[in-house]
This record gives sequence, structure tokens and C-alpha cells, in this order.
Amino acid sequence: MGISQYLKEIGRGQRGARPLERAQAADLMAQVLDGTITDLELGAFCLAMRIKGETPQEMAGFLDAAHARMALVPAGRRPLVAIPSYNGARRLPLLTPLLALLLARRGLPVLMHGSATEDSRVTVPAVLERLDLAPLPAIRPLAEGEVAYAPLELLSPALKRLLDVRRVVGLRNSGHSMVKLMNPCAGPAVIVSSYTHREYLESMSAVFQLEQSTALLLRGTEGEAVADARRLPQMDGFIRGRHVALEAGQKGTLTELPDLPGGIDAATTAAYIRDVLDERRPVPASMLQQVEHILHLADAA
Repeated sequence: MGISQYLKEIGRGQRGARPLERAQAADLMAQVLDGTITDLELGAFCLAMRIKGETPQEMAGFLDAAHARMALVPAGRRPLVAIPSYNGARRLPLLTPLLALLLARRGLPVLMHGSATEDSRVTVPAVLERLDLAPLPAIRPLAEGEVAYAPLELLSPALKRLLDVRRVVGLRNSGHSMVKLMNPCAGPAVIVSSYTHREYLESMSAVFQLEQSTALLLRGTEGEAVADARRLPQMDGFIRGRHVALEAGQKGTLTELPDLPGGIDAATTAAYIRDVLDERRPVPASMLQQVEHILHLADAA
């Protein structure tokens, strides 16, 4: 059928566009992910949603379509901690792997998933390679206390193709929001997600409530879902969709900055992570708080 009937609704500009119902949004995204539309329609969809912005109901519908087509990690005895990593490091060390390893030491199965969207940034796979941790070759159950990284194309090749549209048009699209909100597990999970601008706090919170997700949401570090080592950020939790305030946050930077590495390259970052895990350097205080909040959410999931 194509998606022209939906484009007529969402493509009327920021003021004239009308939101889709959840079922309509699910049907639209299903056609996008199934590749049954033309490249012209795909580009029109990406630009129309970029201008209009997704409502929580639309994003929930998009996630319905994505989850139905995703290779999900089998459920285990304890909830899986899912950490999206799609931004990487630009000016600060990439400490997402450290967060994952600290959680695994507390007995949780942890899955990082991601895809590079800018070639100039340091990525999780580059740091993990220096830590002798290879990406998953296939989706499988994770043991308690295990850390794994799944490239997005393992979970959803179609969603990976949607993200790659950015390399052609130069703009983010709905897929970049979906990967930060999705549950890649067939059972209970704690989704650790982040926002870059304050307005996304409300919209992402509404989606977690609609999805009845268990999640931790914070203002991340350069887009990564890890607490900034230089300050204690606000952290909001969700337990099966119910909002719980976890951390009010601290305004401004710390009076004493943590002992961070001087460089952000993968080798330097991995060496710093090893030093922290071997207790030669302290864990940043904000990350310690984040770990404790995630453990609380996992127990309540």
C-alpha cells in the first residue's frame, strides 16, 4: 500500500502535521523496517518526523513494530541490563564499558548494544577490543555476571539500515530515538537510557510509562547512558512504567574533579578501566550512585 496516507498526516510541517495513533505508527514503522517502501518514501518519512517530532504514542507504536521484528535476547533468572551506546566519545573518556563491568560484578547480566553513527568518535567495540572482549557473533542467553556487546545488526538489521540513512541525509531520524528506548530482551530488563536536551526527559519518560518499562533515565555523557564523572546528574527511574525519583542531581561541577585519564583513545580508556576494576583508581562517585540505582531497579523489575 505504501505510506503516502501517513505522510499526508505527518508531513504538513511543525504546525500543520497531525499525530498518528499508536496502531497507525506501528503499521508505518512495520513498512519502513520491512523495506516495502521506496527510497523516496523513506527519505520523506525521516524528514517529516524530524521536523514534526514523535509523540509518545507514535514512538510506542514504532517500538511495537521494532520489537516484533527483533532477535531478542532470551530471558534469564535476573533482569537483563540493556545499555544502548550509539554516540561514543568525542571529548571525554567513554566509560560505558566500565558501567557495564561494574554491574556485572554485582551479578547482573549486561548487554550493551550499538552502532557507530559518526566515524570520528571512539566507540564501545574499540574499547572492548582493548579489554579482550569480542562482540557477540550471534544472539544468545547471557549468564549472570556476564557482559556482552551486540552490534545493532544482530538485533535488527532493518533498524540498522534505518540508522544508516543518517549517513546519506546527514540528519538523525526516529530510529536514533528508538534504539535508546527499546527492550532487546524477551523478558524483564532494566533499560539504561539518556537524553541530551531537557525536553527529551518528558517525552522519553512518557514512552517508558506507555511501554511499562523498567528503566533508568539520566542526562548522559556526550549522549552515552553513563553518569558524568564530573558531576552527579539527575536520575529518574521507572518500575514497570511507574515513575520513581532516584536522584535530584547536583548543579555545577564537583569541587574536586575525579582522576580521569588524560586521553580519550581506546587504549588509554581501556587502561583506565582496568585500573579502576583493579582498585588502583577509584570509581567516579556519580557512577557508584548509578550502579546502586540500577541494582535497585533490577530487584524491583
